[in-house]
Amino acid sequence: MKSIIGVLMTNTMNKFIFFLVLIPVCFTACKDNSVTEKPIDASIPVTITSIDTTGIENYMELNATATYLVKNNIKANATGYLSSVNVAINDFVNNGSTLFSIKTRESKVLGNTINKIDPSLNFGGAIQVHSNTSGIVTMVNVQQGDYVQDGDPLVTINDANSFALVLSLPYELNKFVTAGQQLNVSLPDGSDRIATVQKFSPTVDATSQTQNVILKINGKQDIPENLIVKVRINKSSNSKTISLPKGAVLSDETETDFWIMKMINSNTAIKIPIEKGIQTDDRIQILAPQLTAKDKILVTGNYGVSDTIKVKVIGK
Repeated sequence: MKSIIGVLMTNTMNKFIFFLVLIPVCFTACKDNSVTEKPIDASIPVTITSIDTTGIENYMELNATATYLVKNNIKANATGYLSSVNVAINDFVNNGSTLFSIKTRESKVLGNTINKIDPSLNFGGAIQVHSNTSGIVTMVNVQQGDYVQDGDPLVTINDANSFALVLSLPYELNKFVTAGQQLNVSLPDGSDRIATVQKFSPTVDATSQTQNVILKINGKQDIPENLIVKVRINKSSNSKTISLPKGAVLSDETETDFWIMKMINSNTAIKIPIEKGIQTDDRIQILAPQLTAKDKILVTGNYGVSDTIKVKVIGK
């Protein structure tokens, strides 16, 4: 009996001693854990950029159509039969060229008889029809031997001097085009021409709100009629501008409000509303507020953040 009690007391004493030893160990472990834990870094990794003050090149390409503004209809100047036709479609004729000869019915019937009586009268000669312009023949309405009446249209000639490109210019772009300006013209075959702005139409299309602008090709005018070409309108600013990469400029869903995230110290960025100007494929002009070269603007890590954020710059 005494031996059993002794064993129990010994076991109890051992457990007590083990417990006393375990307590400091637990406290030590807890203390060590509290020391090694690090606070969570909530800073957003970002990259930054600065302003660019070089001019922004911004172009817009619009369609223009090659056409002849003046198309002359040459008409018969007498009633009779066409004794000769000297033109065909696509011919180039000069001003004053003889296009047709018309022999009247009277001269055809009586000419030989009267000429026998008095050859000096030369009665029965054909009446000639001349071109009143230089250009390309686009339509011939008659053929030799046809009977025509005075005033009938015989041929249509595109006036070579009236060749032009007609550009339909949206009225809001009117400020970028002026009379006498040189514009680059690109043809579908990859070649380029230079055209001069000649004049503006006095009216605007009521539906499209576009204004026709007449352009004259410099040099040889070898563009076929009705060809659609591309005219480059320069919207670039002539002076130095302040611009940022497109990624630095943020907007709402309706794209009515725009802003940037600007660094105010080494680890904080705030929202700055802006007014944007010219936009290209990779840059946006900043009209307001006035930014300086010292300003650091977030270019990545700036999307979907609050007005003020903690940041960590990871690159430039």
